[in-house]
Amino acid sequence: MRILIASDAAEPQVNGVVRVLETTAGWLRRFGHEVELFGPADCPHTVPAPGYPEVRLAVAPGRTIARRVKAFRPDSIHIPVEGTIGLSMRRFCRARGIPFTTSYHTRFGDYFDRKLGFGSAAAYAAQRWFHNGGAAIMVQTQTLEHELAERGFHNICRWGRAVDTELFHPCRGEAGFDVDFLALPRPIFLYLGRVSDEKNLPAFLGLDLPGSKVVVGDGPANARLKAAHLDAHFLGYRHGADLARHLSAADVFVFPSRFETFGLVVLEALACGTPVAALPVPGPRDIVGGTPHAVLSEDLRAAALAALKIDRDGCRRFAEGFSWETCSREFEANLVGIPEDVWGRPARLAPAA
Repeated sequence: MRILIASDAAEPQVNGVVRVLETTAGWLRRFGHEVELFGPADCPHTVPAPGYPEVRLAVAPGRTIARRVKAFRPDSIHIPVEGTIGLSMRRFCRARGIPFTTSYHTRFGDYFDRKLGFGSAAAYAAQRWFHNGGAAIMVQTQTLEHELAERGFHNICRWGRAVDTELFHPCRGEAGFDVDFLALPRPIFLYLGRVSDEKNLPAFLGLDLPGSKVVVGDGPANARLKAAHLDAHFLGYRHGADLARHLSAADVFVFPSRFETFGLVVLEALACGTPVAALPVPGPRDIVGGTPHAVLSEDLRAAALAALKIDRDGCRRFAEGFSWETCSREFEANLVGIPEDVWGRPARLAPAA
């Protein structure tokens, strides 16, 4: 099959959505499909996203999208993000009766409600309009499936998550660390991810903890939080094996976010043998709730301290059960075909009912 994924979240952005899409595309190619990822870098004009200068938004990408789709002639189209590319691709497909799938990655309504005190209903209405226009909405967890169904989202199907256990593995004794990092007082409590307001980082940085607090990542709140928390260590972005080494060297991975649809980095930490301390919210609760590999509590300090006692080998064994091949097969099965009269040749997938 020829599969087109049109996403506002794309390289060179560094976040969980981009990692999921890139990894899934790689597995689909292993399965024998031809996959094209279309993102802001493929558009002639982009601007910084408000409040997130490292994220580029395509400006009026409609014509570029039309040319790209007609040249590629895909058998299936997936639209994962509600940005300018997502909206333009949705408009292109709806105008021509082309079925497509979407996936749900961000609880904008919850974030607006907590951050601004309003806007939740409008945000969910906009997302409901966007996603219900497709043939299927892929979600990561049962919690999210039930939540969206209650809010009026239709045609929901499951697309799980996984972790690259070859890249993310226990590697505390391997070379390649910054000397300053290895010299930090133990225990090391580490956060990895975007450094921005929606990640609730002050809940971690403000904790009275022994040892060291470390932030790996970057984002619009980095300078402000670094100036406000002089006792914490901000290391910026880490990538690939270097990222895995830092996760593995930490004693506890602390995840203060309240608005995750999943939290891929939780699995990455566990694959490195690093136990997790998090809030008891959707995402972490779906991954590790009720397991001995994490401590979930509204008292994040108590959770971080208790997580020090967790068996690291058990964390690794648990993460090994999350296969990218399995969840990529789920994605493949959820795709819907484009009718034969669109491109003038038989569809290689059955059209959505």
